[in-house]
Amino acid sequence: MTVSDTPVVAFFKRLLDPFMIWGILVLLAWVYDETFTGYYLVLMIITFFISSYIFEQTNIYRTWRNGNLLVYISDTLIGWVIVICILAFLGYATKLSYRYSEEVIVAWFITTPIALISSHLVMRWIATNMRKKGETRSVVVVGANEVGIKLVARIAEYPYLLMETRGFFDDRDESRRVEEQIPLLGAVSEVASYVRKHNIQMIFISLPMSAQPRIRKLLDELHDTTASIYFMPDVNLFDLMQARFDNVGGLPVVAICESPYSGVDSVVKNISDFVLAAFILVMLLPLMLFIALAVKFSSPGPAIFKQRRYGLNGEEIIVYKFRSMTVSEDGDKIEQARKDDPRITRIGAFLRRSSLDELPQFINVLQGRMSIVGPRPHAVAHNELYRNLIRGYMLRHKIKPGITGWAQVNGLRGETQVLEKMKARIEFDLYYLRNWSIWLDMWIVLRTVWVVMRRDNAY
Repeated sequence: MTVSDTPVVAFFKRLLDPFMIWGILVLLAWVYDETFTGYYLVLMIITFFISSYIFEQTNIYRTWRNGNLLVYISDTLIGWVIVICILAFLGYATKLSYRYSEEVIVAWFITTPIALISSHLVMRWIATNMRKKGETRSVVVVGANEVGIKLVARIAEYPYLLMETRGFFDDRDESRRVEEQIPLLGAVSEVASYVRKHNIQMIFISLPMSAQPRIRKLLDELHDTTASIYFMPDVNLFDLMQARFDNVGGLPVVAICESPYSGVDSVVKNISDFVLAAFILVMLLPLMLFIALAVKFSSPGPAIFKQRRYGLNGEEIIVYKFRSMTVSEDGDKIEQARKDDPRITRIGAFLRRSSLDELPQFINVLQGRMSIVGPRPHAVAHNELYRNLIRGYMLRHKIKPGITGWAQVNGLRGETQVLEKMKARIEFDLYYLRNWSIWLDMWIVLRTVWVVMRRDNAY
């Protein structure tokens, strides 16, 4: 259970939802007089892991805490549809779907989201009554700074956290500006006595990390209380990239700048890249051979253009494209393609507008040098130029470069002669790194098809 989870939400995530899904399957098997074989047990186990992951990714528990009922219902339905699609694919791939009663499975698919939403509404009613009766967790915040004020605002915004903020403690005079909304209860030295007197349940310390002596003194004073204590480091001082708490050999660390791919996510990303790239190359092989011949015989030079670019962790890789120009620049100074560029061949102009010149990069994906979705790789010469001009530029190399990316589907493709254009592209790239998910990748792929059809900024 996370800090922000109420016991009610934790009950959903760990007990109620899984048992609701399983119980409905068992009940329907009994209703339809179907023998509950080991195959149904396997289905229950697989569904538990899939649904737990999908519901967490679709944010249904966060929207539940938020109190946005319509969004919660839609997220639940979308999440369950995704679970159904995955189960249907597994059933088809393993040829085991015939082991299950069609009536039971269809009824289970239809009944489960209704039961989930209904049970959550009942628990929501219970949580509302708990709040009305004052059964909330009392909270005080030590440090009336930006982080502490944001925490108080979130507690007020999400009533189903079942938290009640009593006030702030701070030594600074300027902290008194928060008194109009949340009272200033006193100085930091008065926290322990207040907590003991009022039996406070949760203490959030949002003092800056430079206040370590005061924090240690406060913790010593709180050792004889029963309050849960949480430290909120002001990590907003840093340019966060997939910030999270972790440990190294049992020692706690805070990840400030990290790759978004870790654990299962990394495996899913790599496998999906390899499978999709292999499928596309097989399907488009005749077209690629035709394009290669057309490029080769329409102008002097090789069919495939190779250029050094930066890949994962800033290591140099060789990226392949169909040659679209009369030159093959790969030196310390490279001139970007521009509108009506005389270097672009007649065949090359068509390839660039249709993005067909990028097809050989699926070979890069199979080699493990690129991904289908990620920040577009720039020539080494451009990297060396912009890394000194744009803050955070090299962070985009925390992951593999992609054939398409978040910046490209938002209109930032093509020429970037003006520094502001490149800065805008990097901002979108960093947004992708901070918010990556497999669902965002799928959305980018779908939008890429639309962008390519429109052929904006491609020359």
